[in-house]
Amino acid sequence: MNYDFQKIEKYWQDYWRKNETFKASNDSDKPKFYALSMFPYPSGAGLHVGHPLGYIATDIYSRYKRHKGFNVLHPMGYDSFGLPAEQYAIQTGQHPAITTENNINRYREQLDQLGFSFDWSREVRTSNPQYYKWTQWIFIQLFNAWYNKKSDKAESIDSLISIFEKEGNVNVEAACDDDTPSFDAATWNAYSEKEKQEILLNYRLTYLADTEVNWCPALGTVLANDEIVNGVSERGGHPVIRKKMTQWSMRITAYAQRLLDGLDKIDWPQPLKDSQTNWIGRSVGASVTFNVLDAERSRSDQEVISNDDVTSSAVEKPQEDVISTPLNHPYQIEVFTTRPDTIFGVSFMTLAPEHELVAKITTPGQKAEVEAYVEATAKRSERDRMADVKTISGVFTGAYAEHPFTKEPIPIWIGDYVLASYGTGAVMAVPCGDQRDYDFAKHYNIDIPNIFEGVDISEEAFADKETTVIANSDFLNGLSYKDAMKKIIAELERIGHGKGKVNYRLRDAVFSRQRYWGEPFPVYYVDGMPQMIDEKYLPLELPKVEKYLPTETGEPPLGNATEWAWNAKNKKVVSNDLIDHKTVFPLELNTMPGWAGSSQYFNRYMDPRNDDAIFSPEAINYWQDVDLYIGGSEHATGHLLYSRFWQKFMFDMGYVPKDEFAQKLINQGMITGTSAFVYRELDSNKVYSKGLIEGKKVVPIHADVSLVNASDELDIEAFKEWQPEYKDAEFILEDRKYIVGREIEKMSKSKYNVVNPDAICEEYGADSLRLYEMFLGPLEQSKPWNTAGITGVHSFLKKLWKLYAPYTNGSLSEAKAEPTDENLKTLHKTIKKVEEDIENFSFNTSVSTFMICVNELTAQKCTSKAILEPLAILVSPYAPHIAEELWSRLGHTESIAEAPFPKFEEKYLVESSKEYPISFNGKMRFKLELPLDMGKDEIEAAVLAHEKTKEQLQGREPKKVIVVPGKIVNIVG
Repeated sequence: MNYDFQKIEKYWQDYWRKNETFKASNDSDKPKFYALSMFPYPSGAGLHVGHPLGYIATDIYSRYKRHKGFNVLHPMGYDSFGLPAEQYAIQTGQHPAITTENNINRYREQLDQLGFSFDWSREVRTSNPQYYKWTQWIFIQLFNAWYNKKSDKAESIDSLISIFEKEGNVNVEAACDDDTPSFDAATWNAYSEKEKQEILLNYRLTYLADTEVNWCPALGTVLANDEIVNGVSERGGHPVIRKKMTQWSMRITAYAQRLLDGLDKIDWPQPLKDSQTNWIGRSVGASVTFNVLDAERSRSDQEVISNDDVTSSAVEKPQEDVISTPLNHPYQIEVFTTRPDTIFGVSFMTLAPEHELVAKITTPGQKAEVEAYVEATAKRSERDRMADVKTISGVFTGAYAEHPFTKEPIPIWIGDYVLASYGTGAVMAVPCGDQRDYDFAKHYNIDIPNIFEGVDISEEAFADKETTVIANSDFLNGLSYKDAMKKIIAELERIGHGKGKVNYRLRDAVFSRQRYWGEPFPVYYVDGMPQMIDEKYLPLELPKVEKYLPTETGEPPLGNATEWAWNAKNKKVVSNDLIDHKTVFPLELNTMPGWAGSSQYFNRYMDPRNDDAIFSPEAINYWQDVDLYIGGSEHATGHLLYSRFWQKFMFDMGYVPKDEFAQKLINQGMITGTSAFVYRELDSNKVYSKGLIEGKKVVPIHADVSLVNASDELDIEAFKEWQPEYKDAEFILEDRKYIVGREIEKMSKSKYNVVNPDAICEEYGADSLRLYEMFLGPLEQSKPWNTAGITGVHSFLKKLWKLYAPYTNGSLSEAKAEPTDENLKTLHKTIKKVEEDIENFSFNTSVSTFMICVNELTAQKCTSKAILEPLAILVSPYAPHIAEELWSRLGHTESIAEAPFPKFEEKYLVESSKEYPISFNGKMRFKLELPLDMGKDEIEAAVLAHEKTKEQLQGREPKKVIVVPGKIVNIVG
């Protein structure tokens, strides 16, 4: 029988599905192993060959652990809420659930075709109400919790209320809003119910607040930072602006230090840990407050300071031109600085354009300029502003702050290099010690006082704090950085203008989206205050809407629903017309973000059909956590950070036994595509072949790789049909061919360089695809796809099939029962190498090892069942279909899936003989294999008795025979 991979693969895929071969048990005597791949968003385009890379790696390890006797949980599901399905619904009017279902069916078909050992009985879909019921449940738990800094954990909000009732909040150490008022027990107990709820929102782990967000008018929704590229939305390329909106937020900042500390406990890639460390951004320094002064020109009520008027002399001597008097209700600017020791070097202050004080302190003469700058900045994303270190821009507000020690006026500017979301949104600018401040001061001719002893700052700022000696700083003069830090913090605390502080770059996570296709919040509003729907009435399901766009009045798409009100008496959703604000109340119109559904999905897999709890105690205590997680590094500061936050919260509340959800994580590299390009000449209708473009002004245009053959020759007519705009173009050929350009790029539908795995499976089979993706290179590295290379691994599988010929062809009489020493040596060195490779995730070198093994066994004419059975098991994790078929033909009636992994035995690799080079007068003439345990005299006798030795000597007696046992024999004539 020939290797009919299509028939074989379909048979075993059907077998696995019918017999639920990979179904995991929540009650097993075997040790557990939980292997997980990041679940996909099911797009309409389906999978390309780059997508399965991580899935194949996880599958190999899962199959290996089954062979090793583990009860393996290897689930798969779909992250099925998201903007693409909603945008398609807007364009076509088709409900997102329909397109999502179609896309999932397509994905499932492709995943099954690749032979993954998923436990499909545990499939989850984040858009399924029975799944997002538990996302809503977790939201309610977060709402009903606060973070106690004394116990360093989340606790029930009831415990906080109890403290308030007895002693107020004076002694409470909690993660809360900075503007939370202080009150005693009497004041708390005298508050109205609404006032109490408003206070509690300052403490809850999920809360409502006015927040600066990335607003995309075209999409009608808030976007996360990672959904914005180059200042526009990743989806559709629409402009994004910064806007203040009332949003639900998650108090992830409460967990900042624990998120940092937890990185030391988990085996994750160091670059990913570094990304999270930098994103959290722990800084040690001080909080400093500056009083704001009113600044007016003394000479004329109409004369004000413009940007061009602010020179070093104007700032240096404001007392000559400016009258500085305290405001009737003075404002304060709080800054966080890691260098409070440089406070005497402050020559100006900079606020983020979005800072709430900007509108309050800007003088009338500066108002128009400031407002124009604020409006322009709102059109730039925070990432763009952070990345743009070359552009220097700002506007003077006309206002001044008072230096807390010198009492000198300090001009207050706004600049887009300061971000409202970092620190306090304000900086005390010390241009002599910070390069950005230095460049800003130089640009606007602001004074740069030098406070460093023996340092030249004429060309650049001095930022080496370790060699700092403070000068021109009153009581700090002559002190080092460390000594100055201690003294200045003590002085700031003494005069009531600051204190030592640890700050984090991490901001609370905005949790609202103005979309339809997302988890509904289990929230209704009474007297404007959020109330949680009782858990027993979950899930709160998405309503039907006629339009998926925001309403005409700017409300989110759920504002289009006619039945979206909560009857608090009857506990059900009713018509909006019934809202009476007594028993029927409006429901939340926003939905949750995409990361909501992925932040606990790994735990739900443990018990996905449980309708009474997110998981049973038995399930969570058995599986504990994910042992191996494989996915992309692009999720470092999104999904992977938010999931760690939710896991730590669930741990605090006693729901999970581990405060980290994945002990080991691997970031698989990217499979890149080889793009094809045609070259259109500027201002002409000519398209030049690759070899003719030198010296010409051409624009490279992506061509679909399916229109290009292995020789890089373009099918011009097919290209014109694909791109009608080139119908009349003149293609300039070389040697009567049009040769495209080639470039390695990210495999992407937009670059027309994707390769469909369906076509590969059709031509070469899933086992070939699996082996080839592993063979391309180390798992963590990016590697280019080249379909031509798959023929090598496909040929290997054919050779493997031939090795089992007596069993596949039915000629069992040819099979040899006993393996030779050579057979055993080949097998056991293969066992050793493959096991080491799998344990080290070096899957590419295993494929090479298989090829060597099969070549050696073929040369040895091995047909021993004692060799071929363990070899099939070794191959099984990589090429499961052919392994199952061979296992069956070897006489087994059960699946190979849980056959014990072969045991390596060192004794079979111990050499019993040595191939000696036999030399005559120092020149090697032939080789002779002799037992290693032969003595010197025995070796000499055996060599002299050999026919080839007699030929060399031709009857002469050797003068001398030099024998080095285990090394050489040299006969001196």
